[in-house]
Amino acid sequence: MLVCLGLLGAAEEKRSGYDDAGPQVRAMQDDDLANPAFLWVQQGAAVWGQGCADCHGAVEGMRGVAARYPVVERGRVVNLEQRVNECRVERQGVAALAPEGEAMLGVTALIGLQSRGMAVAVDVSGPAAGHVARGEAFFRLRQGQLNLSCAQCHEQLAGQSLAGARIVQGHANAYPIYRLEWQGMGSLFRRLRACLTGVRAEVLGRDEGLLGDLELFLAARGAGLKVETPGVRP
Repeated sequence: MLVCLGLLGAAEEKRSGYDDAGPQVRAMQDDDLANPAFLWVQQGAAVWGQGCADCHGAVEGMRGVAARYPVVERGRVVNLEQRVNECRVERQGVAALAPEGEAMLGVTALIGLQSRGMAVAVDVSGPAAGHVARGEAFFRLRQGQLNLSCAQCHEQLAGQSLAGARIVQGHANAYPIYRLEWQGMGSLFRRLRACLTGVRAEVLGRDEGLLGDLELFLAARGAGLKVETPGVRP
């Protein structure tokens, strides 16, 4: 069903962005005491204790959740950030967290951490298949003033260099991540927005259904890779 899975082959042929990072970046991700993302994880633990734990108990009970997200519900793709805010607004009766705020990045990093080392395994059956297909079409669509598609960089040119940096396959198995370029944490949406801006294409809003489709496609494309959250990248 997925063209890209045929191109990339089995899981062992897929390369995480970690594999293409320099030794210092890999060492930073490997050491929880040196990984700056754990400053956000600590904030996430505080958020968890202020309400999430009342329903879900200890956060360790979330093991495996991040490996299965995003999911398709009621005709739309729901990612982990959206699930957190749905729980807050509909079940806790409190305000939603700012999507790119420290609290949201922290709690999603905390939840993702519980699945670290597990294989990405999103459900692409049934209603999800159409969303995956739309996400793949977007991935392969030439866009912007530079007339480039995601696939041209992250499949055809993966492993080559651009401005001194290695072009990665573009998997999403480590988000939210700490990027040295950002000097902070960021979500997958922030990375996608940066890519669209880079090719001078129209930047879709966070709630655009097409971005959800793309996120689900990327997770399906990275099936079998290990969850690395919270990752570190250059």
